[in-house]
Amino acid sequence: MSNDSVLLELKNVSQLYGSGEKRFVAVDKVNLTVREGEYVALLGPSGCGKSTLLRIITGLQKASEGDVFYRGQRLMGVNPYASIVFQTFALFPWLTVQENVELALKARGVEADNRRRLAIDLIDRVGLDGFENAYPRELSGGMRQKVGFARAMAVEPELLCLDEPFSALDVLSAESLRGELLELWLSGNIPTRAILMVSHNIEEAVFMADRLVVMDKNPGRVVADFEVNLPHPRQRKSPEFQALVDRTYGILAGQTMTEAEELGSAPGEPGTTRALPEISISDLTGMLEHIFENHKDGADIYRLAEELSIDSDTLLRLTEAAELLRFATIQKGDITLTVLGETFAEASILARKEIFATRIRRLPIFRWIINMLRSAENQQLKWNVIQTALELEFPPEEAEKQLETVVNWGRYAEVLGYDDKSETIYLESTPVAV
Repeated sequence: MSNDSVLLELKNVSQLYGSGEKRFVAVDKVNLTVREGEYVALLGPSGCGKSTLLRIITGLQKASEGDVFYRGQRLMGVNPYASIVFQTFALFPWLTVQENVELALKARGVEADNRRRLAIDLIDRVGLDGFENAYPRELSGGMRQKVGFARAMAVEPELLCLDEPFSALDVLSAESLRGELLELWLSGNIPTRAILMVSHNIEEAVFMADRLVVMDKNPGRVVADFEVNLPHPRQRKSPEFQALVDRTYGILAGQTMTEAEELGSAPGEPGTTRALPEISISDLTGMLEHIFENHKDGADIYRLAEELSIDSDTLLRLTEAAELLRFATIQKGDITLTVLGETFAEASILARKEIFATRIRRLPIFRWIINMLRSAENQQLKWNVIQTALELEFPPEEAEKQLETVVNWGRYAEVLGYDDKSETIYLESTPVAV
């Protein structure tokens, strides 16, 4: 396509938080182009900066570094040609459906008569005719999100940005709304020139988008950008569709590196501290058991999502944990249990705890916390003391999540203990002081 068709261009966009030693890179030197007629999916795991980029693109947040151009002009402030639909419904509960849609038009200075006419037309187009005077509490989740779409399209945006718009819906409502949005887009029944959708659902992205921009985290960066050359309507069971899903899983899952590269360094040491994936240990155990019983020679990661009835983001966190603990290796989108992983899968409950304890003691972040506790009085520390120390490595919100994960894993393995009343973390062999 010619440069005339370029709507949006990001050049070396970065987002940093904090300063000095507490400087965290959320998004690192992202370059991205979106052209007229494209439906682009920005895909990646939670925490890779997808939503941050969307806020930068719409002008709701200013990038720390780099430039955003819209139709060749540097974006300054809110992008008047873009509109956004959030994952939560973000409706005003005291306003009717029509009043919620009219609100966006009122903000643009549209006169009352025109507001009513345009709002009623949009409500009809998204399939909510007859619900103009209903309040959000009277609507299902899918219907509320349709109001969100209508409100976003009311200002006739050239670029429609979607921030995981289906993630808050039940499976059937999400599937129905995906189909209806595609129908509006493919029929040209909306004024939008391009759609940019943030998602962590790989199948959803392949089903809807013309192009996938795949991001990874720590820091958030683009690792792949490729077209989805499949005609609509797309068949999820077709070999071509499944091959693209498999390819995308392979990119996101990566491949197992050396143990030193996988583990990273401890807080305060040179190098990067590896963040622990936020998982349920029972889910990890269930996945390992399933692979052991059904895929002795390894499994396609993309097939596991359907077999285990979990979303791709959860599955990728589970495979990351299995790889980090050396229960499995990953290569070219396939996961294979190690001998240790097989042993864990068929071990008794107590034996699993012992294996898990042995493995987490090798993780730098656990070694760091265990050494801190050993050096502390009574081998115990307040939660906020450890979290504050972790905030030298992670942003505050992420530091809290990491500590929660450490404590959950440590309690399961009977390595760490936690007293909720005193908010104290201690070595399991040491009773907490009262």
